[in-house]
Amino acid sequence: MADMAKLAYRPVGLAVSLGSAAIAGRVVGLIWKKLSDEDEIPDALDAQYTVGKVLAAALIQAGVFAIVQVLVNRGGAKVFERLTGSWPGN
Repeated sequence: MADMAKLAYRPVGLAVSLGSAAIAGRVVGLIWKKLSDEDEIPDALDAQYTVGKVLAAALIQAGVFAIVQVLVNRGGAKVFERLTGSWPGN
């Protein structure tokens, strides 16, 4: 039964992951704008930004993406468990 729950959760997990990436991207943009007063997040290949600024943006992106992904994935698993009675992970 647990294997069936994990299999059934796969499409849900994929949708949740895509949603978390969209949310995280939006949050990173808001944080970057607040910290730097710039609308665009620096790209590694954009020569107008210093290495320090690009690294700062990457650090913010990594932290926000990791935290949002954990929160959204965990929440999705809890909802799945409430609906099916089975935890989708180990």
